[in-house]
Amino acid sequence: MKVVIVDDNPVNLKLMESLVRRAGDYTALVFQNSAEGLEWCLNNDPDLLIVDYMMPPPDGLEFIRRFRENPLKTDIPVLMITADHEKETRYAALDTGANDFLTKPIDNAEFRARMRNMLALRRSQKSLADRAAWLAEKVAEATEEILDREREMITRLSRAAEFRDPETGAHIQRMANYSRLIAQQLGLPSAEQELILRAAPMHDVGKIAIPDHILLKPGRLDAEELAIMYTHAEKGYEMLKGSKSSLLDTAAIIARTHHEKWDGSGYPLKLSGEDIPLYGRIVAVADVFDALTTERPYKKAWEIERATQFLEENAGTHFDSQCVHAFLARINDALVIRASFQDADPHMAHLVD
Repeated sequence: MKVVIVDDNPVNLKLMESLVRRAGDYTALVFQNSAEGLEWCLNNDPDLLIVDYMMPPPDGLEFIRRFRENPLKTDIPVLMITADHEKETRYAALDTGANDFLTKPIDNAEFRARMRNMLALRRSQKSLADRAAWLAEKVAEATEEILDREREMITRLSRAAEFRDPETGAHIQRMANYSRLIAQQLGLPSAEQELILRAAPMHDVGKIAIPDHILLKPGRLDAEELAIMYTHAEKGYEMLKGSKSSLLDTAAIIARTHHEKWDGSGYPLKLSGEDIPLYGRIVAVADVFDALTTERPYKKAWEIERATQFLEENAGTHFDSQCVHAFLARINDALVIRASFQDADPHMAHLVD
């Protein structure tokens, strides 16, 4: 442990340095110049600081005051050396941050006792800090394990929906990454960007509850079938709502609102404008763009230019204009994402694991 001694009297320095060395496995660092000692202490971490009061500037009180101004130095023990009659100085030193005092002339036994007490205090502080750091690390590991399980559950639920939906796993990956791209361009915090990336794949989980003869019908749905299909948004919400998990809670919001339209003509709640949660507005753009530009057994893929034109034309009616503009500003990045997540055979995509 490092004991720093600051005193302009070389005799006192030699005496205290010798006492520190004889007391045990301690390193003594001595400074006759208080300014040099202060600079060292501010740039390093002593385990005990012993400082005289009567010194050329900075004196002991100023030394301690400037030392304690550093928030990283508030717990380091400080002993001030004073004379018996300097009670007012002692009171001021206590107010400034001194922990204890040594009285001139220095008594060897008193010095050793006070030094050992202060170093025992410092050792306990370090032990507690190490314990706290270890506990924080374990809590972080446990939290990450819970998050990993949560993400795995989301992935498995998303895959369960995939098995019943002609849309592909690659679609889910693309639209989730498109959603994060929009969130990033809108300036959302990185934690929210990650949240929407993880939650967006659950947007159509409610399709698990849609009968096969409707979900897998190759042709156009009639009005009655459409009404049933539209219930998947609310069903997805019902499956996911009420969780204490921010991930599942976000997924529930997205599942319910990604088919709402800016002008209020969407479903299931017919929300409009900013009454539609932002995550739902973001996913609406990402989901539609990918649906338009992806080939399905029942349709050809649109060209990129045609799909982006569709987004522009429907900004302010179907889509939030800000979300559209954010996506189009990052269209080159979106095309990289599109190229990175492709199914081997679009005509058999819904059968691919």
